[in-house]
Amino acid sequence: MDDSSDDEQENEAEIQRLEEQLSISAYDYNCHIDLIKLLRQEGELVKLRCARQKMSELFPLTEELWLDWLKDEIRMAEKPHDREKVYELFEKAIKDYICPEIWLEYAQYSIGGIGLQGGIERARGIFDRALTAVGLHMTKGVAIWEAFREFENAILGTMQALPGTIVTPDQQEATNKQLDRVHALFKRQLAIPLLDMESTYAEYEEWADEVLNESVKQFYKKALQQMEKRKPFEEALLAADPPKLAEYQAYIDFEVKDGDPARIQITFERTLSENCLVPDLWARYTVYLDRKLKIKHVVLSAHERAVRNCPWIVGLWKRYLLALERHQVEHKIVTDTFEKALNAGFIQATDYVELWQAFLDYLRRRVDFSEDSSKELEELRSAYSRGVDYLKQDIEQRFSESGDPSCTILQNWARIEARLCRNMQKARELWDRIMTKGNAKYANMWLEYFNLERAHGDPQHCRKALHRAVQCTTDYPEHVSEVLLTFERVEGSLDDWDLAVEKTETRMNHINEWRAKAAVKEALQTKQEEEKTSQRKKGRSEKKAAKKAQKQPTTGDKRKADEEEWGALPDKPNKKRRAGELEETEEAMATECGLFGRKGIAKTVETPAQQKHKAVVATRNKVLHDNSKDDLTVFVSNLAYSMHDPEDRIKEIFASFGQIADIRLVYSNRGHFRGYCYVEFKEKEAAINALKLDRQELEGRPMFISPCVDKAKNPEFKVFRYSSSLEKHKIFISGLPFSCTREDLEELCKDHGNLKEIRLVTNRSGKPKGLAYVEFENETQASLAVLKLDGNVLKDHTISVAISNPPQRKQTANFETGRTSGSFLPRQVYGARGKGRTQLALVPRALQRLPAPGTSTENGTLREQDDNAKGDSTRAADMKKMTNADFAKMLLRK
Repeated sequence: MDDSSDDEQENEAEIQRLEEQLSISAYDYNCHIDLIKLLRQEGELVKLRCARQKMSELFPLTEELWLDWLKDEIRMAEKPHDREKVYELFEKAIKDYICPEIWLEYAQYSIGGIGLQGGIERARGIFDRALTAVGLHMTKGVAIWEAFREFENAILGTMQALPGTIVTPDQQEATNKQLDRVHALFKRQLAIPLLDMESTYAEYEEWADEVLNESVKQFYKKALQQMEKRKPFEEALLAADPPKLAEYQAYIDFEVKDGDPARIQITFERTLSENCLVPDLWARYTVYLDRKLKIKHVVLSAHERAVRNCPWIVGLWKRYLLALERHQVEHKIVTDTFEKALNAGFIQATDYVELWQAFLDYLRRRVDFSEDSSKELEELRSAYSRGVDYLKQDIEQRFSESGDPSCTILQNWARIEARLCRNMQKARELWDRIMTKGNAKYANMWLEYFNLERAHGDPQHCRKALHRAVQCTTDYPEHVSEVLLTFERVEGSLDDWDLAVEKTETRMNHINEWRAKAAVKEALQTKQEEEKTSQRKKGRSEKKAAKKAQKQPTTGDKRKADEEEWGALPDKPNKKRRAGELEETEEAMATECGLFGRKGIAKTVETPAQQKHKAVVATRNKVLHDNSKDDLTVFVSNLAYSMHDPEDRIKEIFASFGQIADIRLVYSNRGHFRGYCYVEFKEKEAAINALKLDRQELEGRPMFISPCVDKAKNPEFKVFRYSSSLEKHKIFISGLPFSCTREDLEELCKDHGNLKEIRLVTNRSGKPKGLAYVEFENETQASLAVLKLDGNVLKDHTISVAISNPPQRKQTANFETGRTSGSFLPRQVYGARGKGRTQLALVPRALQRLPAPGTSTENGTLREQDDNAKGDSTRAADMKKMTNADFAKMLLRK
């Protein structure tokens, strides 16, 4: 009794904790599951129903959750009113996923109400809907067909006249009508490719008790042929392990090529029932429905389920908004959908910009701009104002960055005011706001404004805009100056021309002076860096020399004293002696000078055994490698110097991969193991398999294993086991405590998806760095893990979690060293960490040509990508390379 009471108290406490957690984070899927499980276990039916309703409002429920809920409600339904509630619950259940089991349960439940008024027609209607929804399911659709036929046969049995009774014409007509229903069901089923069709055909022959119609046979044979074509795909699905995504995608490709819309739809639905968290699959399905099927309730249902399953994907919300507009849904529903999307919790700030733009585009298409003022126009302006404030306040606060640095929302608003509303005053006010957000220094922003004024404004404001651009632009002032002069050639007077020339020359002189100072400063900084580097190298060399001198034996010092006492010894040859020769000389001198027993001379006379051992050590110090056997050999490094019997230990580790031909350990001149070796196998396959042990821990250190490659012939060859590009299925965790283990990470991440690999990052000595990579089964699970785990606390450490995107290895930035007066490029956007030291340019900043803005994320940090400078880079390659000193001379030359 005490144990039972304790368990109940623990469950109650856990229920209370889960409820509090959901009040804080309503979108915690696993928390909902745990709460429902506990409430069902405790028999809290009222709370259980409430918990299920809350979860179903936020997430689509799986087939198992729905069946459990439906069975519980069916058991509690006693009154007719309760029965109607169960019907309503079934209607909700069939909307989440296309599940044959739920449809079958629904149809069978409806049979229980055939005694009520209209019960038979209601059950028949549900069976018909079930056949439409899942009747084409090749493996599970058969159960619906058989249940429907049994239902109609049971009704037919009640119509059979008892022996000796007279059948009235009305009764005979009803019986014939019911017989036609059963015949029609058989014929419809036999015309559809389903598994085990042969038994259905045999059953129909037996039931009909007559020769079947020729048309039935033809439809049956055609369905058999279709079934045979699809049978390999069904067998592949049966043999595959969940979630069977690759097999389902092959099946979808086949059905799309075949072109039957109903079969394409059911195949998509089957796939999504097992892969509901794959955004690309939902995107492909909704695009197909939008372009091909175009049936309103089918299209909108798919879009709604897509955003409920993958709410973090902005592309699905954008397509949903377009579908609602395309099918002329009420404006309030579109607005409510947009508000739900704002609360979906996107991963990037730019996602919110895309969502706002899609909604604003929808509102713009509702406006009739032929009218000077309308309710729709005021709503559009209000939405633009709200969107700008939302991005400035909420998004910048949440992501610590602006999702719209170029102010695209404001730019589009200004264009609408100028072109469609013919309100240039409002457009100018909006461009002033754009420029005050840090965009005034970029030439492209000013030229956009100039083009707008040129198209919808007047020459006076065009001139004013260009004059301001000349004064403010810092990236491409030459181009802005050229545009101003070109404008004055066409539009201006002589005074306007003179003023433009004066302003542009003054500005360019100032720019050139600034560039010259920047070049001198850059050259000075470069020189100082070189001096510091030289000093550091010199200091390291001196330290090494000092350490080497300290390690030298004291024999030399004693010998100097002996030389002073006994006289100088014969001159030493200039040629440096080897270690062995030096030791022999020192021993000979010690013998000659009578320095026996002094410190520094270990022994005077070697025994034959010692001489033999010394020869062995000297021989094995030199490892001769046969390059022709590189494909049979692996190189093992980062081993512990203190390893006991390294040869035996290495042999023990690698013996499982194949027969070992030779193990060549590398020793120092003193005979100490240097921590690396060569392992040669007799078979090539064994060497390839041995690479799998790379980074395996051995005596507390990660063991590095790589192919044996001649660096002289392949100088660029470098082995790096792990990817250095974006890996959407893998997450990067930083800020971990050094005591964190693989088990801790597995416990942390296992609730968010299927884990394939966990890698703790260590240094060469095996000590942890507080970093880790966790690989999931697919990118959806990884995205969910980022949402759930980022900012969590593990052993008093706040961890950061991001999609894995390691920095490129040994990348160097290419800068152009010329100026341009031609086309301009947009500004360069630096990441959250700014411009790192590894990006230091040896070209003065004033002369650098900025790359096109393209940002990506390296483990949660933005970095630049130079994507759009093909033409410029070609010209830069043709120019002669110049040093910093050359630039300084060029700019300082009078």
